[in-house]
Amino acid sequence: MNKVTNGWLNGFLGVLIFSGSLPATRVAVMDFDPVFLTGARAVIAGLLALGLLTAFRQKRPTARDFASLVVVALGVVVGFPLLTALALQHVTSAHSIVFVGLLPLATAVFGVLRGGENPKPVFWVFSCLGSALVAGFAVSQGLAASPAGDLLMLAAIVVCGLGYAEGAKLSRALGGWQVICWALVLSLPMMLALSLATLPPSFAAIGSPAWAGLAYVSLFSMLIGFIFWYRGLAQGGIAAVGQLQLLQPFFGLALAASLLHEPVSPSLLIVTLCVVGCVAGAKRFAR
Repeated sequence: MNKVTNGWLNGFLGVLIFSGSLPATRVAVMDFDPVFLTGARAVIAGLLALGLLTAFRQKRPTARDFASLVVVALGVVVGFPLLTALALQHVTSAHSIVFVGLLPLATAVFGVLRGGENPKPVFWVFSCLGSALVAGFAVSQGLAASPAGDLLMLAAIVVCGLGYAEGAKLSRALGGWQVICWALVLSLPMMLALSLATLPPSFAAIGSPAWAGLAYVSLFSMLIGFIFWYRGLAQGGIAAVGQLQLLQPFFGLALAASLLHEPVSPSLLIVTLCVVGCVAGAKRFAR
C-alpha cells in the first residue's frame, strides 16, 4: 500500500472516529458539567500523550513551533470541546452535526489566510451559500430552538477550523501524531487546574452512559482520532484528505439516530446534503 493510499485510509479512520464525538459529548453532558468535561477529557488525553512522547523519545518543538502549538491547543483541545459541550446543553447532537458540514470550509478559509492562497471567485460563492443554508436552517427552527446553542456551534466550528489548519501546517515539520500530543501536553497544566476547580462534589450520581461518553471523547476524540487524522493529512495531502471531512455529518447523524434515538427529520438530512455539496464545491475551486 503506497503512501497516498495510506493517507486516505488514515484520514478516513480519523473522520470515522470524530463522527462519534458529538453524540458522545451529548451523553456525557447529561451528568457532567461541560466545563469539567472539557478539562477532564484533555487531562486524560494529555497524560496519555505525555506517555507516548516519552516512550518514543520525541524531540521537543522549537521556539518557532510554540505559537502554532498554542493555536492548535486553543482550537482543538480547549475551544471546540468546551463550545460544543456548552452547545449540546441546548441542542441535540443531530442538530449540531449540521454545523459540522461547515468544518471543511472553515479549515479551507483558515488555510487561505495562513497559506496565502488565492481561491477562485466561485469558491466564495459556495462559501456564502453554505453559510446561508446553515443560518437559514437555524432560523427556520424558530428562536425557541436555542439561538445560544447555534451560536456556540458556529463558534466551535470557527476555532476548530483554525486548529485543523494550523495543525496540518505544523504536522509537516513536527510529524502527524506529535502535533496533537504536544498540544495536549502544552494544555495539561491549565486543563488540570480547570478540572480540579470544577470537580463534582460527588460522582455517585454519574451514570454509566456519561462515563462511557467521557471515555470516548478522552481517548478517541481527543487523541486517537487526531493521530490518524494528522497522519493522513501528512501522507495524502491536506487538500485531498481534508475532503474526507465531508463524510462526518452522515456518520454523525447515523450515530445520533441509532445510539441516542434522536429524530433525524427529512429537512435535517436535506440541509446536511446541501451544506456538504456547497463545501465540496468550495473545495473544488479553492485553487
